[in-house]
Amino acid sequence: MAPVAPQVFAVSELVNRAHRSIEQQFPPLWVEGEITNLRLVNSGHAYFTLRDSHAVLPVAMWRSALSRLRHRLADGQLFRVYGRLGIYAQQGKFQLYAERAEPAGLGARMQQLEQLKAKLAAEGLFARERKRPIPAWPRTVGVVTSASGAAIHDILKVARSRCPVRILLSPAQVQGDDAAFSMVRALQRLQRRPGVDVIILGRGGGAQEDLWAFNDEGLARAVAACPVPVVSAVGHEVDITICDFVADLRAATPSHAAELVVPDRDGYLARLHHVERRLVLATKRRVLDERARLELIDRRLAAIGHRLVLAPRRRLDALLARLGNQHPRARLARDRRLLVALQARLMAQHPRHRLDRARRRLLAAELALRERARVLAQPARLRLARAAAALNALSPLAVLQRGFAVVSAEAGVVTDVAQVAAGDAVRVELARGAFSAQVTAVEPVKLPS
Repeated sequence: MAPVAPQVFAVSELVNRAHRSIEQQFPPLWVEGEITNLRLVNSGHAYFTLRDSHAVLPVAMWRSALSRLRHRLADGQLFRVYGRLGIYAQQGKFQLYAERAEPAGLGARMQQLEQLKAKLAAEGLFARERKRPIPAWPRTVGVVTSASGAAIHDILKVARSRCPVRILLSPAQVQGDDAAFSMVRALQRLQRRPGVDVIILGRGGGAQEDLWAFNDEGLARAVAACPVPVVSAVGHEVDITICDFVADLRAATPSHAAELVVPDRDGYLARLHHVERRLVLATKRRVLDERARLELIDRRLAAIGHRLVLAPRRRLDALLARLGNQHPRARLARDRRLLVALQARLMAQHPRHRLDRARRRLLAAELALRERARVLAQPARLRLARAAAALNALSPLAVLQRGFAVVSAEAGVVTDVAQVAAGDAVRVELARGAFSAQVTAVEPVKLPS
C-alpha cells in the first residue's frame, strides 16, 4: 500500500483557514482589560494592548470606529472593548478588531499609582516648598541610568557642547522587576561620593510598562531623602512618573535635563560681554553727565563773577566816557562838526542853490504835465481813428479802389440803363483818373421768370 502524501498548506491558506475558523467559533464579543502601549498613527487608526494579570490581547481600531468613541483612549485605563477576533495575515498576529469601546474604570496598576500619589502628596513629598534650587555652576554631575542606554549618550553630548563639567555615572537597571531597587542603590552610591552637586535620574522613552519602575514608592522616597538636588528625566515630555513629582526639578527628556543642569558657557560669555558693554556705556554716560554738570557749574560761577564786576565796570566806563567828552580834543571835534553843519545849512540857503532847486521842480512839473496831456489825449486819438476808419469804409473812393467806376451823363450819375440810349456820350470815373465814352448798345434788365 503506497504511503499517503501529507497535506501541505501554503502559509496564506493556513492563516486564512484559521482566521475563518476563529470568526466562526467566536462571534463579536466584549473583552475587558487595561489599555497599554496605545499608538495613534497618522492614518487615524489606533493600536493598543488589552491586558490583565495573566495575558495580553492586541487590538486594532480603525479610524471610522475611533471617531465614534465618546471617551478618549489612554494608557492605564480599564476599558470594555467590543469587536471580532481574527488574524492579521501580513504579520500572522492574533488580535481583536475593535468596533466600540467604553471605560470600565481605572486599571489596577493605575489605581495603585493614584493611591500612591495621594499618599506621598499627603506626606508633603510633592510640596513646592521642599524643592531645592539646582546649582548654577556644578562641578560634578551624577547620573543614574543604564550604562548602555541612549540617555547617558544624550547627556554627555549636550554637556560637551555647553560647558566642561565632570559627569559621574552610577549605572543601574531602568527596566524590569529589579529596576527600582537597582536605581535606589545607584542613587545611594552617588550620595556617598563627595563633590557631587546635582544628580540626574532617568532613562529614554518607552512604553508605560517600561517606565513603571520610576513609579516605585521606595525609589520615590529615596529621591526625596537624597541630600543632593535631583533632576528627574524619564522618557519623553508626555511621560509623567512619581519620580517627576518628588524630584527637585523635572526635565522633559535626558537631553533637556543636561541643558537644565550644565550651564551654557557660550550663553554666559555672551551675557557677560553684553553686561560689559552696558557697563562701558553706563560709565561713558556717567562721565559725560558729570562733565556736563561741571561745565554748567563753571558757567554759573562765571556768570556770578561777571555780575559782581559788571556794575563797577559800567560805572568806570561811564566815567571814562564823561572824561573823554570833556577832553579839549573831543570838544574841538564837536565844535568842528557843528561848524560843518552850519556851513551846510548856509549853503543850502544860497540863491543859486535855491534857483537850481526851482529849475529842477519846474522841469519835473513840465514832464508830469506832458505825461498827463498824453494820457488825456489818448482816448480822443482812439475815437478819431475809429471815425476815420468808418468814414473811409463809406467813401466812394474806397469802392473805386476795389475796381468799380462811376458813370455820369448830362442828367447826372447813371444808375439805370433807362437813363442812356445808344449814341449818348458818358463820362467814366475810376479810382485814378476818368475818361469819356459813347454808349453803343443798351441791354435791358432781365427780370427772373
